[in-house]
Amino acid sequence: MGRGDGTGRLVSPDGADDSGTGILHVDMDAFYASVEQLDDPSLVGKPIIIGAPDSRSVVSSASYEARRFGVRSAMPVGQALRLCPTAIVVPPHFDRYLALSGQVMRIFRDVTPLVEPLSIDEAFLDVRGVRRLWGSPAMIARELRTRVRAETGLTCSIGVAATKHVAKMASTISKPDGLLVVAEADTAAFLAPRSVRALWGVGPKAAEALEGRGIRTIGDIIDTPRDVLDRALGPAMGERVWYLARGIDARSVDTERVEKSVGHEETFHEDIADPRILRTELRRLADRVGARLRSGGWEASTIAIKVRFADFTTISRSQTLPEPTAVGQRIGDAAHELFDAVERHLPVRLIGVRAEKLRAAGSAPLALWDDDAEWRRIEDALDGAAAKFGRGAVTRGTLLGKARGGGSLPSSPLPPKPDQG
Repeated sequence: MGRGDGTGRLVSPDGADDSGTGILHVDMDAFYASVEQLDDPSLVGKPIIIGAPDSRSVVSSASYEARRFGVRSAMPVGQALRLCPTAIVVPPHFDRYLALSGQVMRIFRDVTPLVEPLSIDEAFLDVRGVRRLWGSPAMIARELRTRVRAETGLTCSIGVAATKHVAKMASTISKPDGLLVVAEADTAAFLAPRSVRALWGVGPKAAEALEGRGIRTIGDIIDTPRDVLDRALGPAMGERVWYLARGIDARSVDTERVEKSVGHEETFHEDIADPRILRTELRRLADRVGARLRSGGWEASTIAIKVRFADFTTISRSQTLPEPTAVGQRIGDAAHELFDAVERHLPVRLIGVRAEKLRAAGSAPLALWDDDAEWRRIEDALDGAAAKFGRGAVTRGTLLGKARGGGSLPSSPLPPKPDQG
């Protein structure tokens, strides 16, 4: 199993058996870091960390050179620099990442219309219907890797398998810059020796629950009675793991998939205890989230906040809205309500706002009246000003003042919408 830093990778030779396959999982390699290295060749081959240049901010991404020192996404930059003192911290350029993501997704759609973006830098492709045009799944994967590199200068890793789950596992194991093909008949042999932690959706707590019962590999799961899995993980997760361990995954590539959430979070230069300051920062983040929802054509049904205290204890709270919204004022009001209900015994290190359960704007039934009509008009005007003069040209008076953090970072950048023409 690849470790995320490129060690232990497995790749398939040319001519590998791809019988029974048809699902590709394509994952760009250390995408943010690779884009920065592409734009600044002096960074190539060096350990780089993508994040705000502040030891208290968090790592958005890291090059493979930095990952080999143990640097991981979501790790505090200060901790990452202690692990890798020679790392270069590079501020993120999300507009550039989105532009290249759009280019990559267009390449995928040139091959097949059945593309399901999972995030800004990965997607599933169903190529079973285009074999006559482009060849076998393994041939298509090789051509895709060649084309992505030629047209963008970036590398990707691809897993080819009969199901989404196995394809995703294969792409992870082949990283970076690799291709791993798992023929349908080889699925059981491929899965059996892998760690239970390699199963898609099995997080640290679920893995610990299994390992505590001596269930360490996927092969162990197959040998474990179903009722034992249910007791360890709960009936729903137990059932899911039971099927995935056997290579059974009925999920199809969903071209209508909506990104699950949009969020922004801020790590402060100094821990903050003043609730007025924290409420102001929540309002700032809520406005950023609302602007991203509107630019993407989405509305959110649920609003969540994230609070990390000085001792690194982290909590999240969420509430479902009466009506879906993309209005920053409404998002901020919900964030304030959630925040006011949080017991705060320590100063706050990080705060975040997230919009969840997204749907296309205007898809919900019309209400009898629109409580947000006035704020909607105001925010539409702000969007117009931002498009013409740049973000921050017009803002709330309450948000004026010096920045207290390393810059709010998107916690889940949306992939670009497919071209309509």
